[in-house]
Amino acid sequence: MTNATTGTLSVIVEREMPFPPEKIWRALTQPHLIEEWLMKNDFRPVLDHRFNLRADWGAVDCQVLAVELNKTLSYTWAAYGLESVVTWKLTPTASGTHLRMEQSGFRPEQQQAYQGAKAGWPGFFTALERVLARTA
Repeated sequence: MTNATTGTLSVIVEREMPFPPEKIWRALTQPHLIEEWLMKNDFRPVLDHRFNLRADWGAVDCQVLAVELNKTLSYTWAAYGLESVVTWKLTPTASGTHLRMEQSGFRPEQQQAYQGAKAGWPGFFTALERVLARTA
């Protein structure tokens, strides 16, 4: 998706999940759970907290931008010249939660990073669903 104002690209992944927002929120904000579906981290759901996500290929520098318990989580995502923002939105539904993730800020010349995110996030979502299915 392209932002008409800035010309930047966004990756958006949305899924209906059969879990309450509170359970998904825990998986998005508890470091030991984040590690299971995304990367090693020193995350805390505190406004302005700086943290990083670590994988075999390197690290992502992040800073928390917004925290609204069980509803919204947003943080910067900076790595290898990419300055982007990841925003999670949790909306209760009759059967669970609608989870929406948007990573915004990919410049047109950052096609490799953009395509990598487009390919990578669905896999992270699948791993997140596995963690949710087996945790209390």
